[in-house]
Parts: sequence; structure tokens; C-alpha cells
Amino acid sequence: MKKLLYLKDHELKEYIEKIFTGYRETVSDAKKVLDKYSIGVAHNKVIHLISLYDGITISELLKRLKVTKQSLNRVLKDLIKLKAINYKKDKKDTRIKHVFLTEFGVKLFDEIFNIQKKRFYKAFLNSDSKEVLSFEKVLKKIINEKI
Repeated sequence: MKKLLYLKDHELKEYIEKIFTGYRETVSDAKKVLDKYSIGVAHNKVIHLISLYDGITISELLKRLKVTKQSLNRVLKDLIKLKAINYKKDKKDTRIKHVFLTEFGVKLFDEIFNIQKKRFYKAFLNSDSKEVLSFEKVLKKIINEKI
């Protein structure tokens, strides 16, 4: 690893703590909605991904979430029971299932997202454009996403 002269270990630890805290606060914003439907953070992650990637496959969900099939199946069963998602088999390969939000699932996602986006809007409105672009670039590098 290239030596970063301007960043010390204690500063990196503080950045990691800020990521943990930012995640905790963003999730806690949605907690009231999640509690209302007796679902949790794992359900929120799945709903969020399905909203981004309409028709995502189960295998793609597993890759993106980096969880076991057993964990994902539990969450998907809960969301089916809640009538928030449904499956459609692939036309070419019927072993492949695509996952979609139902009308209720979209409503649920919107309810959660509208609460969470307030925190982001406030932060971005209080930042200049250079800060916003730098934030995005650094986040992408942290998650090893190509810029």
C-alpha cells in the first residue's frame, strides 16, 4: 500500500467510524417504517436493490449482497408474505427467477426512501459541488467500483 503521509491510522479509524455512523443513522431513519411492517435492515437492502435493478435475478442479488442463499431466502420469503415482491421465471431458462417489486413493494420502498433521502438532500445542499463529486469518487474507491 502506498504510504499516505497525510493520513495517520487514528484518522483512518475516525473515517471508518464515520462510515459506520452514517450507515447507522441512514438505517435508523427508515427504522419506523421497517418496524411498522415487522421487517429489518436485510429486507430494506433487498427492496432497495430490487428498486434499482428491476427484474434482478436471485444469483445477482446473492452477489451484490454477499450473503448466503439461506439468509436471502428467509428475507425473500418474508417479502413474499408481505406481498412486496414477486418472481417471474426467465423466458429462456426457467431455472432463473427474476425478482420484481409489487405495487405494494414500490409503495414500501418509496416510504423508506423518502425518509432516507432527506438526510442526503440536507448533506448535499450544505456541500459545494466539488465536495459532492469528491465524496462520490472516494466512496466508489472504497467499494472498489470503477469510476
